[in-house]
Amino acid sequence: MGLTCQKQEFYICDLYSFCAVCSIFDFVAVNAGGTAPKKLCPTVWFYVNKQAFNTKKPTISFYSFIQIQSMFSQVRMPSTSSVFSAYTTFVASAMLVKTMLHEVQTLAKQLVPQQLQDKILSGIGRLLGDPSSQMTLVIDEYNGYTMNQIFEASEIYLQTKISPAVSRLRVSRSPREKNLLVTISNGEKVIDVFEGIQLKWEMVSSTEKVMGGDKGERRSIELSFLKKNMEKVLSSYLPYVVERSELIKEENKVVKLYSLGNFQGGAMVGGGAWGSINLDHPSTFETLAMDLKLKEDLIKDLDRFVRRRKFYKRVGKAWKRGYLLYGPPGTGKTSLIAAMANYLKFDVYDLELTSLQRNSQLRKLLVSTKNRSILVIEDIDCSTELQDRQAGRYNQPTTQLTLSGLLNFIDGLWSSCGDERIIVFTTNHKDRIDPALLRPGRMDMHIHMSYCTPYGFKTLASNYLGVSNHRLFTEIERLITEVEVTPAEIAEELMKSEEADVALEGLIEFLKRAKIAENKSNGEGKVPCAYSFSVEENQSCLL
Repeated sequence: MGLTCQKQEFYICDLYSFCAVCSIFDFVAVNAGGTAPKKLCPTVWFYVNKQAFNTKKPTISFYSFIQIQSMFSQVRMPSTSSVFSAYTTFVASAMLVKTMLHEVQTLAKQLVPQQLQDKILSGIGRLLGDPSSQMTLVIDEYNGYTMNQIFEASEIYLQTKISPAVSRLRVSRSPREKNLLVTISNGEKVIDVFEGIQLKWEMVSSTEKVMGGDKGERRSIELSFLKKNMEKVLSSYLPYVVERSELIKEENKVVKLYSLGNFQGGAMVGGGAWGSINLDHPSTFETLAMDLKLKEDLIKDLDRFVRRRKFYKRVGKAWKRGYLLYGPPGTGKTSLIAAMANYLKFDVYDLELTSLQRNSQLRKLLVSTKNRSILVIEDIDCSTELQDRQAGRYNQPTTQLTLSGLLNFIDGLWSSCGDERIIVFTTNHKDRIDPALLRPGRMDMHIHMSYCTPYGFKTLASNYLGVSNHRLFTEIERLITEVEVTPAEIAEELMKSEEADVALEGLIEFLKRAKIAENKSNGEGKVPCAYSFSVEENQSCLL
């Protein structure tokens, strides 16, 4: 029975085997027609638990063993044939139970999905496991000034894991969005299983005060799992979440337009300063009324930029590109930016420098922009005298928004804070821009958005009237070469009628009036804003 004697103590090599033998003894004795003490096993357990369970090597005292031995001596042992018959019955019963368990297990594997099996087993293990074996990773929405990529990826990934067990969801939709955005609410938990590992996600949010007494929301996501799975979670699961979220974003890619939304009193409310809406601008390179050769050169330059990641790394340059768009109001600068964003599927950040006071604010905003984005600073000629903004004032601050601060982000140390970014400056007056902004490496390509050309007119006529040829085209093209008119002015005239004849005749009259007005102005230039411009393009600044 696995007992040895030493110093009046009996050591049990296998305590559970000892109890099992006692149980078999009861079974055999009863089934063989003999008798067994009614409380044999409880008595054994009593003495074992009391005297031996907390020792390194389970023991039964000599006194206890004498009691056990006396109980065995009271048993009326059956005959050998009866014992053998009972033993055979016991073994057959055990084999039958084993076979039934095997069949049940096989059937369960066939009927119950593996994912559900993993959840059940993980749940049982979690209930029986030690709470101290749990590990929790806290994923904050922002890492300093920048968006935490893991948080963004997790939020996108969890949208695909929402189950009926979740009782609270956050639903939102911007005015120009078509689809609802559904995310888990504060305190809600989502269970996920990855390669047999159960993981629990939980959304956590809190409010905090920022400068000026405003309150902002600070969000984080907590990921809990067993400590033993830490390495696999960090090396396999989280990279999988990021990769999966990228695929989801590509499938549902919608170009966003960001503007200063939560930037109050110089502080970023809730860690984020940018508010966004969907950029539903219809402009494309096909519909853009600009010189064909210039359009083709720009497309080639953009394609070359996005595929040269390794090149920029090899030559030691930040992966960015700068474009200066200059020309009179209404020549299509804003439409060109929208066409670039739609072509590349890049988000657009519209930065108003007049809203900022210090270089530190500018840095916070710029490093919080995402990769694969276009940063736009319109009418840069209105902001080139940044260093003189506080001129003439008493007690002016020692730190303020300066031109050098902007240049440092364009091609200085801060320019490396992000990849695959495009910077676009627009201006109506190129000659008024500080030359430091225009040198190569800052603005790599200067694009002149000129007055409307015959090619641009044909593009507009095709877009607005659906005609590629008309008897009035010759006269219109001649007038366009004799007078300076913008694409916005041409488009406004073409929109006045859906009939091609009526719209084109009206355009001819408009061009004739413009020519007369230009001649009266003694060739001083384009007629000053006397005609209709599109609201989007007529954004010239007042100096």
